[in-house]
Amino acid sequence: MMAHDYPLHHRTIGRVLADKADRIGSRTFLLWQGRHFTYAEVESMTNRYANGFAELGIQHGDHVAVMMANCPEFLWVVWGLGKLGAVAVPLNTAAKGELLRYFIDQSDAVCVVVDAPWCDRFEAISGAIPKVRHFIVRDTDSSPSAAMADSRAHVLSLAQIESRNDRAPPLERVSHDDTQLIIYTSGTTGPSKGVMCPHSQGLSVGRSVATDYGYRADDVLYTCLPLFHANALWYSCCAALWADAAVALSERFSASRFWDEIRASGATQFNSLGAMTNIIMQLPPGPHERDHALRQCMAVPIQKALHAELRERFGVAVTSLFAMSENFAVTTFVPDDPPEKAGSAGSPRGAAELIIVDDDGHQVAAGEVGEIRIKPRHPGTMMKGYYKMPQQTEAAFVDGWFCTGDRAYVDADGYLYFVDRKKEAIRRRGENISAYEVEMILAKHPGIVEVAAVPVPSELSEDEVMVYVVRKPGHVVSHADVVHFAIAQMNYYMVPRFVDFIDELPKTATEKIEKYKLKADALARRDQLWDREREGIEVRR
Repeated sequence: MMAHDYPLHHRTIGRVLADKADRIGSRTFLLWQGRHFTYAEVESMTNRYANGFAELGIQHGDHVAVMMANCPEFLWVVWGLGKLGAVAVPLNTAAKGELLRYFIDQSDAVCVVVDAPWCDRFEAISGAIPKVRHFIVRDTDSSPSAAMADSRAHVLSLAQIESRNDRAPPLERVSHDDTQLIIYTSGTTGPSKGVMCPHSQGLSVGRSVATDYGYRADDVLYTCLPLFHANALWYSCCAALWADAAVALSERFSASRFWDEIRASGATQFNSLGAMTNIIMQLPPGPHERDHALRQCMAVPIQKALHAELRERFGVAVTSLFAMSENFAVTTFVPDDPPEKAGSAGSPRGAAELIIVDDDGHQVAAGEVGEIRIKPRHPGTMMKGYYKMPQQTEAAFVDGWFCTGDRAYVDADGYLYFVDRKKEAIRRRGENISAYEVEMILAKHPGIVEVAAVPVPSELSEDEVMVYVVRKPGHVVSHADVVHFAIAQMNYYMVPRFVDFIDELPKTATEKIEKYKLKADALARRDQLWDREREGIEVRR
């Protein structure tokens, strides 16, 4: 069977890996810290883990939480569970305390796979997660038994899960529509919801991305994003899998190591999310930026000016897209798209119907900003719903349209331009303000690394603009400096009234700013915040 041609019923991780091992078994799939794993080895290792979990009593439909740093074993665990029809629940590795308890309890996990350094987090909540029967520990630097000694569950090391039996479990036991993953939303605007993702969803993402971007068998897709997030797992690993290509996996994003890892791996493509793009752009320029094999970079989100800077500075084609854990690559911007459309998230390319609606649910004209709503054109490409949240699942759909909660506009040619999250939009004195645009403008200040813009309730109703600013080391930037720079660079109604400096913005592991934390902080300290109106700084129209 040729790449890109798996029919829907064939889109399970077990069937795809078996086919790859049969056709291109000797080809490298995974590069990790100087070691290469072939497609045949991936098939063998995932079979061993599948059989090891089965020997432990894990069955079709059982939920297994996975809290691991990027490593090959993450794939062996998640894809091995998928071969049994068990459901992997990848957890944000920053989770602890009540949020961690919520993930384990809400997901009905009966088993936890965790890296040893984080065992103490589970020890602290062990009495509140009685459904967990097994703790499986990847023993990195400490003993698993020490941290989990008081747990009532069975504790064993991950090495014990690797069975000597590498025969594939029966493929017919798993359907493309079986839930493979429960991925929790990042919780940047509210409580986390568990997105139930069928086998076909991630593989369909891989198909569309590999096809739209023209990935080839000789490509090496580099990712330093966390595997517990859909971007790394689907848009890098599944895309490479579909294209018969390779993945170069890094443990985490490091600005100082980024270009060294790109060169050492022979990467031809990488994905960049959120602040990662700006951080890369702020690295000292030099000839090393062209000493690489890169031909593409996917940057999300992306502005037109930054698109051009990336292309010209690094010599790569820049792609982008609009997607969520709940769905797929709804739109894609590809290398062959017209240069004047740079800065957009591309167009649907037959993947979905897409409309933009106002607050009353009425479709708006081209160029007008509203909420993105979508309908997939192909089955098996979206979530099955939110786990144990029927009301939230029902609320996410209106007349068959999935409500994304993201605001954008579509131009006359059908290209989508992201504006902001609907709940992150700031409305001041009758004007809708894009938090994203405020952030991007202020981030161009030579003494600023990052910015987060949030709404603060106004005395006049609606909102005032508040910004949290991270200064570059060694740079002196005052509150007034930020405001005067904004006055010179943006529309008068966008200029922040409140400014605060912060050492580091709170973020999820996928570099999304946790704005709900900043909003709560601003509200609690509103009377103490630096206020340009109190300082007498006038902003003219």
